[in-house]
Amino acid sequence: MPTEIAQFLFTFNIANLPLYILFLAVGILIVAGVVIMTEAERPIPVTYAKQVRGDHVAGGTQTYLPLRVNQAGVIPIIFALSILLFPQLIGNALASMSNPILHSISTGLLWFVANMWLYSLTYFIFVFLFTYFYTAVTFDPNQLSQNLQKNGAFIPGIRPGPATRDYIEKVLNRITMIGAVFLGCIAVLPLIMRAVTGITAFAIGGTALLIVVSVVLDLIKKIEAQLSMREY
Repeated sequence: MPTEIAQFLFTFNIANLPLYILFLAVGILIVAGVVIMTEAERPIPVTYAKQVRGDHVAGGTQTYLPLRVNQAGVIPIIFALSILLFPQLIGNALASMSNPILHSISTGLLWFVANMWLYSLTYFIFVFLFTYFYTAVTFDPNQLSQNLQKNGAFIPGIRPGPATRDYIEKVLNRITMIGAVFLGCIAVLPLIMRAVTGITAFAIGGTALLIVVSVVLDLIKKIEAQLSMREY
């Protein structure tokens, strides 16, 4: 970020003032969108069955199961970046080879890295796929449905067991698609803005923005929790 700010100040041109104002407005909208999507969740209502134990009646309460839209966080972007580093590394390593086949492979890999639109499209696809992959690895609807059934909880209108698992999977797949598209757009946004404006200092989005927003939101929640503890 300091490098981008210094470069922006060095290349500042008063003739581009409307572009700078537009960039500032877009930046505010992007940050607001990231905050909304980071905190967004899909609540699934859950009801606990009543249990009579002697003279005591337990259960019968209603709560909800929060499914986050951005379940994977920044992990898919990190995975995608790690993979997309290989073409440039391999291309640079093979560039000095005298073998014509290896040299042609190097040229193709470096051309792919230099082609901003093709690179951005591949980046988006990788982030989209890794979002589904990471969500499937870290979130198990079958285990969740079993835990609900063991605790005497159920989703209103849905039978416990396999029906609950299928319902959670369907909801999770829908919100994961929204989260995957969101992460993909945030990941390629700096590349697109640089390609459109031609100004490398115009780079809002990517992993850094997600990390900063997540840290700030977590800090705010911890401060609110400490204030609530002091009140009680």
